[in-house]
Amino acid sequence: MKIGLRRKIRITLIYLAGFLSLFFLVSCGHLNISKASSLRPVCSLTAPGLTNNPTWDIIATNRQPLLSFFNAKGGIGQRTYIIQLDTAETFNSNNFIQYTKVPEASKYISAKLVDKNNLLLDNTRYYWRVRAVDSAGNLGPWGRSRFYVNTKSDDEFMELVRIPVKGVEVSSGDNLKNISDIDDPGQVSFWQSTPPGEPAQWVKFDLGQETQVSRIWMLSNTDGTGDGWLKDFVWQASDDADKWVDIEGATIRNNDTYRNIIDITPVKTRYLRLFIKDWHGYAPQINAIILYSPGKPPVPDAPEGDYVLIVGNQMNGFTFTELAREVESLGLGLKTLTVPCHEVSLAMLERLKNKPVAIILSGNNADYPNMPMFEFNGEYEIIRRSDIPILGICCGHQQLAMAYGFTYANSMGWPDISSMEKPQARQKIKIIKNDPIFRDIPDPFEGAEIHGWSIGYLPEGFEVIAQSEYIQAVRNTSRFIYGEQFHAEIRVAYNQAKPYLFNFLKMAKERSTVNKP
Repeated sequence: MKIGLRRKIRITLIYLAGFLSLFFLVSCGHLNISKASSLRPVCSLTAPGLTNNPTWDIIATNRQPLLSFFNAKGGIGQRTYIIQLDTAETFNSNNFIQYTKVPEASKYISAKLVDKNNLLLDNTRYYWRVRAVDSAGNLGPWGRSRFYVNTKSDDEFMELVRIPVKGVEVSSGDNLKNISDIDDPGQVSFWQSTPPGEPAQWVKFDLGQETQVSRIWMLSNTDGTGDGWLKDFVWQASDDADKWVDIEGATIRNNDTYRNIIDITPVKTRYLRLFIKDWHGYAPQINAIILYSPGKPPVPDAPEGDYVLIVGNQMNGFTFTELAREVESLGLGLKTLTVPCHEVSLAMLERLKNKPVAIILSGNNADYPNMPMFEFNGEYEIIRRSDIPILGICCGHQQLAMAYGFTYANSMGWPDISSMEKPQARQKIKIIKNDPIFRDIPDPFEGAEIHGWSIGYLPEGFEVIAQSEYIQAVRNTSRFIYGEQFHAEIRVAYNQAKPYLFNFLKMAKERSTVNKP
């Protein structure tokens, strides 16, 4: 009985070893099997996720963008990547560019800066795709996307102002308030018509009075599936909300994107209607709509004495934290003036009767692909050309790099939220350049972290002065400009970065005193 049992065990082990070997060969690409197989081998390569930066139809603002993507999964050993770009969707034109053996940059994302000898064509749409290669030479499927290059799109203030909306009505569906709720656009913050919806659906806007309209920004479903994207639609105008006229240049057919910027010859109207004729998927969805009129915002009244201009980078123009309160509580005798990012510009700054001693660019809590990025143009003017001391915090820190190329910041693939981590798990930040801004800050130090994006590429003229797994603080090498990815202004016991804000403002105020006539 014992001999028979041993023989049975041995035979079973042989069969099991053979099965595992076959499974390994099949799963790792050494043998071909039918596509109809339901097996999903653990080491098969997946497609990289091209939903980072640039994501679908993003406008790249320089000819040497940073191409960031989420890593593939699976495969044998270490993965590298093949990246292809072309102006033709078939990737066979004379403008074809290919990079091979691109290494994984981190646990979650990888990136490749377009080479200087491959500068992209301006005012041109590019298609790009990425696939993984494992150490055994197995190829994964392509991840695909597209973007547009327009180097002039962020050069100057947009010369537009937001139009306040008095009321919104819809043909059917739920959550109509989300259409004009521009505080925090996200995947669950949308209006959807009653499914499955019957053509045509519509969204009507009451502007309260006759208003000149020249640009419409639209955001649909942001989850990348295409479900709910508008396909065929037209914008219409009316003086009485009864008789509607199609606006010239505002008819869109076969739309295949979730972000639309529609520029029209300015039209005066009190009522606007989005008339939706067809859509992709189950029912049409709208995440947010912002309407614009030609013009410049009024110049705000500046406080008397020394003050700090705070640029509110939230989608609604406010700040992510109680930044003004913190600045005014530091004992430096500083007042504050907060202005939304979509209202600041270099011209506004120059027209202020009393100039600020410093400018702080605030954080935000929305992903950039879900924001109208042209609203930051005035902020970019200031970053590039102002001689007033500037501090960028979180989003504002990233804007220092994005002012020279929108793709120079990207999602890290994970949220760094220090308040949700155990104390022993919080990352330490290492000071790598001596600077008076670190006075009274230990090395290394802990900062209050609340972000999921970071600087991926630092433009010329900036240097890193503190770092963890990613860039945590920067300074300009020739101008009074600093950035911090952490939040020195947040009041939590473990935040050792608090002096960073105080030191910046103290230095800025001293500089202002010296320069006063």
